[in-house]
Amino acid sequence: MREQLFGIGLALSLVSLVLAGFSWLPCRAENHPVKTVSSVDLQRYMGKWYEIAAIPMFFERKCVGNATANYALLPDGLVKVTNSCDVANGKRMMAEGRGKVMDPKTNARLKVTFLHLLGWRWFAGGDYWITGLDPEYSYAIIGHPKRKYGWILSRTPMLSKETLQQLSKQLEEQGYDPCDFDMTVQKAGLDTRQPLCKVVAGI
Repeated sequence: MREQLFGIGLALSLVSLVLAGFSWLPCRAENHPVKTVSSVDLQRYMGKWYEIAAIPMFFERKCVGNATANYALLPDGLVKVTNSCDVANGKRMMAEGRGKVMDPKTNARLKVTFLHLLGWRWFAGGDYWITGLDPEYSYAIIGHPKRKYGWILSRTPMLSKETLQQLSKQLEEQGYDPCDFDMTVQKAGLDTRQPLCKVVAGI
């Protein structure tokens, strides 16, 4: 009987050790919720941004380069969004939408829509979460709660390799794969489209 109890105790101890070992295994970042920054000054955030890299939405797939976003705060509290980029026929494509702050406490979560039908339909808007922001508002990371798309934006057409490495690490911490982001062709930046992960690796 004593031997049986000892055997049971040993087995339970081994199970406990195994479970304890699993508890130390690193959790995959994509299992964690996407986090936004703690605060955004909307006045400072307004203005022109250059797209540096992106997991583009479907309407951006015609863009071949020089993508920019302009934001302007309207009197009613909404944000005027003007996106533009070069397309294959050499012309400039533009789209105007509206953004609505969904989390007034931080201003970091917005809904953006380009659909205009009997007024702005916020339920049809896309999630625009500011997940990374330079203290000087010189660059930003925009994400989605389910990581369906994302952008790196900058006040300048190009960021240093060191900054891109830093932002790539932030994307990984948010559960994104930096290889899913394509670098955007800019006149004063990169001249070929390639994955972000290759750029930061120097390939």
